[in-house]
Amino acid sequence: MRKTFQLQVEGKHPDRLLEAIKHEIRKYIKRERRRELPEGADFWDFDCRFGAAEDSAEVIHLSAITGLIDGVVKEGGKQFYIEILARPAKRQPRPAGEAAPRGASGDAEEN
Repeated sequence: MRKTFQLQVEGKHPDRLLEAIKHEIRKYIKRERRRELPEGADFWDFDCRFGAAEDSAEVIHLSAITGLIDGVVKEGGKQFYIEILARPAKRQPRPAGEAAPRGASGDAEEN
């Protein structure tokens, strides 16, 4: 997905437009994750870029997208450019001395 989103469209409420944009981005990511993985890949990784325009876009992490969109809206920006490209990737094993993050074991706590 390579797209410039307009945040102010005549006849559309800005809050509804913002939610529609976020929905479209989430829908694209879910659709890409459902694609069949090629041989030797474990998961779909995403290369993302974000900026006010295509030429000023910077590399970002996938989890930062909604926060950056909200930041553009707060600043009163009229548009933003987003690029999300899926690529197959293989997970790297953890180094032997490194512990797994808390909650990663999958065990549910009982009350």
